[in-house]
Amino acid sequence: MAKITLVDDDENIVTSVSLALESHGHTVKAYYDGATGLAALENEPPDMAILDVKMPRMDGMEVLRRLRRTSDMPVIILTSKDEEIDEILGFNLGADDYMHKPFSQRLLIERVKAVLRRAGVEGEEPQSPAAAAEGSRAIKRGKLTLDPARHDCLWDGKPVKLTVTEFLLLQSLAQRPGFVKSRDNLMDAAYDDQVYVDDRTIDSHIKRMRKKFRDVDPEFDAIETLYGVGYRYRES
Repeated sequence: MAKITLVDDDENIVTSVSLALESHGHTVKAYYDGATGLAALENEPPDMAILDVKMPRMDGMEVLRRLRRTSDMPVIILTSKDEEIDEILGFNLGADDYMHKPFSQRLLIERVKAVLRRAGVEGEEPQSPAAAAEGSRAIKRGKLTLDPARHDCLWDGKPVKLTVTEFLLLQSLAQRPGFVKSRDNLMDAAYDDQVYVDDRTIDSHIKRMRKKFRDVDPEFDAIETLYGVGYRYRES
């Protein structure tokens, strides 16, 4: 099962979440402030991180921002704030999922399971050899090369570091260049059936993905927005 790092200054949350995760076979390391948690994440990268927003020394958003400079590990954000701006900021910084306190342990376990599955840490149902080969086949579209087996993304030969969710969204778009994918289509491609997200989530991931490509190539325009409809990949 997965190695999970939990960073939260609430001792009750740490105890209850750790017990729930460990009861499902995961190994949990817990830290009570953002600076210590970030150091642990960088020195001993786990399979997944769960970060609280409001913490001493360094808040969860800053931990996520710094972590995303070097890592694409799956991250779930926890917060007691019921403010839309925090959720949008979390997704813009590269969070894979988001949960408001208080939450049920059962729901958290399902969210963790879904994110790990998308990251390839927990296996899905066995596939036929043909289906497995199709899912792992490299995709080449103009300057873009995607290798699902290695989770590698190249643009004009230069690496672009994508999170699991970003990679799945781009893979869905690039598989059928020129065809429009609605936000619902993209949700189905990137999220487990038990995870519910809204349009803003997809838009935030696409915005962040475009920025990463434009850091490599300022002229990048391969992901087109069709307002009111969805997105499509335009092969140059």
